[in-house]
Amino acid sequence: MTGILVPASFESRILRDEPMSRHTSWHAGGPADVWFTPRDLADLSAFLSHLPADVPVTWVGLGSNLLVRDGGIRGVVICLHGSLNSMDRVSETHVRAEAGVPCARVGRQCAKWGLGPAEFFAGIPGTVGGALAMNAGAWGGATWPHVIEVEVIDRAGVVRRRAAAEYRYAYRSVTPPVPGEWFLSATFGFERIADAGTDTIRRLLEERHAKQPVGEWSCGSVFVNPPGDHAARLIEAAGLKGFRIGDAMVSTKHANFIINTGAARAADLEALVLHVRDTVERVHGVRLHTEVRVVGETA
Repeated sequence: MTGILVPASFESRILRDEPMSRHTSWHAGGPADVWFTPRDLADLSAFLSHLPADVPVTWVGLGSNLLVRDGGIRGVVICLHGSLNSMDRVSETHVRAEAGVPCARVGRQCAKWGLGPAEFFAGIPGTVGGALAMNAGAWGGATWPHVIEVEVIDRAGVVRRRAAAEYRYAYRSVTPPVPGEWFLSATFGFERIADAGTDTIRRLLEERHAKQPVGEWSCGSVFVNPPGDHAARLIEAAGLKGFRIGDAMVSTKHANFIINTGAARAADLEALVLHVRDTVERVHGVRLHTEVRVVGETA
């Protein structure tokens, strides 16, 4: 699909055959046929409304929960990070954040406003859009219990508001009322908390740095914790810490992280994910399920 037609007014602002390794925290992945970052919501709506209906659309934020295969992504990749990035306090206890806002910013700003519990957002390495899509969480907190309403857009560029009650959510999963809509923003409800502050976030981040391979090339946690257990414990007990395929390695610091130690291909990373899953199932009889989203084509 490298010959994808986009509206003439957008042609000078898109990137063709853009390497996704530049846009994922794993630093791996083949090219996107077309890469587009909208200027604002009106720009995004206009782009979608003029895009041919048969062109696939993939959405990304910070690329922290994403494995793009080496063959790349067919169609258009739309990046909201850097464009839909406003965050406002809309009432005493309600906060509105657009999909491109980093979750860490939500946690820090709510702490400054004395609102919580929101510190868990500081431990999510992605954007609000991604957190809404998967009910992301950290440190015992999760996104959707705090959602009041969301703003979404469909393939035709039509924008709607939906109440949180229209969605069903569970641990690391969200079921929308209508398929084919993507998150633009969310209004969150919190409480006034006297001791909410940046000191709490600083302490939690220090603990995270001590236990997780922060700063190395990873996607964050690879596997969902199974009921009543931790994926990291099962992986470590299966003897997989430090196991590697090429430059893809199970972290020696936290077994639920897979690291690109330098030049890992997406194929190496995916092969290691599957090896860990199959080994844990063989050793423990527990089948782990991935948090990471795998997209694109094999080379």
